Amino acid sequence: MKVKDIMSYPVIVAREETTLREIAGEMLKHKIGAMPVVDVEGKIVGIITDSDFAAKERGFPFSTFFAPQVFGRWMPKEDIEKIYEEVQNLRAKDIMTSPVITASEEEEIEEAVEKMLKYDFNHLPVVRDGVPVGMLSRHDLLKLILRNKSR
Repeated sequence: MKVKDIMSYPVIVAREETTLREIAGEMLKHKIGAMPVVDVEGKIVGIITDSDFAAKERGFPFSTFFAPQVFGRWMPKEDIEKIYEEVQNLRAKDIMTSPVITASEEEEIEEAVEKMLKYDFNHLPVVRDGVPVGMLSRHDLLKLILRNKSR
């Protein structure tokens, strides 16, 4: 079975200049957990996932101390709402992950799942000639249970 048989499409993309506010709105509107980021030619240059909006534990430089950070800012508990308000106008290019691991439509599902496991991804963009055409998520793997076997 090929990736194209279970991927979700059409894919919702963001441009490099799209704001985090716009991205959050689109992700919520379409109930998606990731958006590929494309350049002016429509080629994938990055990806933003819902985990990019969450706090992550980061180590202080030259220290063994870890503290939460969101959007590259240290996060005091009393300022989390302020941080989210201040970053609304950051652009996709400011927080996207790049380069992007992708799959092709013709790739075997096993290969794509191996990539997802190796890199601990929940979402894998599917591209044709560098242009996103779909998204493979762990949720899409449920389709493997329901596929019609004609053997």
